[in-house]
Amino acid sequence: MGSGLTAINEKVAQESAFVNMLTAEIRKVIIGQEYVINRLLVGLLANGHILVEGVPGLAKTLSIKTLSGAINTKFQRIQFTPDLLPADLVGTLVYNPKEGTFTTRKGPIFANIILADEINRAPAKVQSALLEAMQERQVTIGEHTFLLDEPFLVMATQNPIEQEGTYPLPEAQVDRFMLKIRMNYPTREEEHKILKAMSFTSKKNDVTAVISPVDIMRARGVVDEIYLDEKLEKYILDIIFATREPKKYKLDELVNLIQYGASPRATIYLTIAAKAYAFTQGRGYVTPQDIKSIALDILRHRVIVSYEAEAEEKTSEDIVTKILSEIEVP
Repeated sequence: MGSGLTAINEKVAQESAFVNMLTAEIRKVIIGQEYVINRLLVGLLANGHILVEGVPGLAKTLSIKTLSGAINTKFQRIQFTPDLLPADLVGTLVYNPKEGTFTTRKGPIFANIILADEINRAPAKVQSALLEAMQERQVTIGEHTFLLDEPFLVMATQNPIEQEGTYPLPEAQVDRFMLKIRMNYPTREEEHKILKAMSFTSKKNDVTAVISPVDIMRARGVVDEIYLDEKLEKYILDIIFATREPKKYKLDELVNLIQYGASPRATIYLTIAAKAYAFTQGRGYVTPQDIKSIALDILRHRVIVSYEAEAEEKTSEDIVTKILSEIEVP
């Protein structure tokens, strides 16, 4: 195993060189937010859709646009509004009266990277129009099904549900996002740098495309090869099963706080994301810390709290954090 691990380490070191280039390009525009930038890269490498949540003005949209600009690929921004229709997203059939036939007009979803801006501003029927594309990487219009080009990634932003004029995302929709990222306010020092860099009426946020879709697909192939020890596989299972059966893990205080635990999709996503996280760190193997670092982003939207938890003002993040602190690390 030693020689195999050395080989994959060398391969990761070679293939992950573009991560630094991509990060440097993003930092031309985005100041601070290391956590957000890393998670965007993890989603890109793990082939997982990303939901970014935060109050207006934190550069959620700008972060995703900047990442897209650093990749030589087709990008579409879709502004979700209450009057948006599913056909505005996926496309529709247009009737040609001269020939008496219908032709397919494809919607903006036919791109490589989709920015679903303020996704929770649109009603459930529009949000649900994304489901087939996100899960199956295909779109059905009329009787025809069209495969989407790879890579295909949906990066959505949303304001907190407490904000006026928003719709909660359906559970099935939320579960399709591999990662849910919480974007917080910058530090005082970071905001001072933002003030100096951005306080100009003529400021342009230009980035150069430094990688191609071929680079991404090749890197994803390397991510699949990253070594995950069987002890860590069991550690991932322990974390997931602790959300379903907390009593078996001596987490009795969580029994009445969890309504629904994480599904097998969470197990799969946590495994892939941990490998992608290790890749961004330049390693060919996963460590327990990789799993702990990424677990909250995988689980915060998959652990559904009970009414009792809400009464005690306990969030899913509190529960996941408790599980991660109590489950024995191999």
